[in-house]
Amino acid sequence: MARNVLIFAEAKSGQIRNVALEALAVGRRLAADGQVVAVVAGSSRPDGVEALSEHGADRILCVEDAALEPYTSDAYTDGLYQVVQAVQPDAVIMGHTAIGRELAPRLAHRLEAGLVADCTDLAVDGERVVFTRPIYAGKAYERREVTGGIVCATIRPNNFAPLPADATRTVAPEPFPVQLSAPRVKVESVTSKQLSGVDLTEAKVVVSGGRGVKSAEGFEPLRELADVLGGAVGASRGACDAGYCDYALQIGQTGKVVTPEVYIACGISGAIQHLAGMSNSKCIVAVNTDPEAPIFQVADYGIVGDLFEVVPRLTEAFKRMRG
Repeated sequence: MARNVLIFAEAKSGQIRNVALEALAVGRRLAADGQVVAVVAGSSRPDGVEALSEHGADRILCVEDAALEPYTSDAYTDGLYQVVQAVQPDAVIMGHTAIGRELAPRLAHRLEAGLVADCTDLAVDGERVVFTRPIYAGKAYERREVTGGIVCATIRPNNFAPLPADATRTVAPEPFPVQLSAPRVKVESVTSKQLSGVDLTEAKVVVSGGRGVKSAEGFEPLRELADVLGGAVGASRGACDAGYCDYALQIGQTGKVVTPEVYIACGISGAIQHLAGMSNSKCIVAVNTDPEAPIFQVADYGIVGDLFEVVPRLTEAFKRMRG
């Protein structure tokens, strides 16, 4: 069945996020022979817009308005609603990011549409589209289907592979003017943590530390390993509570949810709250001095040893492998 699908291609720091390309792959699966339309929004056009056509977009709409910077849910909901009214899609897909988690339910409410959030898989069978999403902190999964009207869904980053880039696909971005309502909220300033390196939620490799790192300096070997692997550094809530690192690195039920290809847990016991944020990682490696630590129950590979001995050895080994 041919469907028209609208993708909200989220940008961050002036760059199209990788999860937007993943959403395009989902859009192409849903659309079949239908049309996939990508929409970008902001005060100016972000870099990387051309990649949207190479990865599956048939049209690219650019909503540019000064009121869209900085982000406010009212302005973005208003703008996307006008795009939906013009495009008339059968489905709206966006990333399950900080913005997507807020924007998708507001847009679905405005459209009186069904919403399935935090999807990790989907199956298309004719007219039926069944989404899979984790529940109970990742200990179980449920399948959901929207049986009527527009389908709205958010996808968890790193769970859907982007389509291979096709340089022969060239789509010229189209400006899409909108009339935004007067804002109810005015953002005076935005203060963000200046964390260098790869975005934690989109990283292919995450090296995390727990209380076992013992101090802020204990994260240095983890950062070196993450740099060698081109990954990001994360932390358990215990490490954050102890003041070893910033809460922006926290992974778990009350922190960020990550699904990298490789997750290396160093000095992390494996409390259920932490597992909720990383248990869906493709491959989990645990380093801990306690052979009975719960983290080993979910790990694909376990190393019983002192992280301050193991991690530098891993770093050196990977350096040799990479030449």
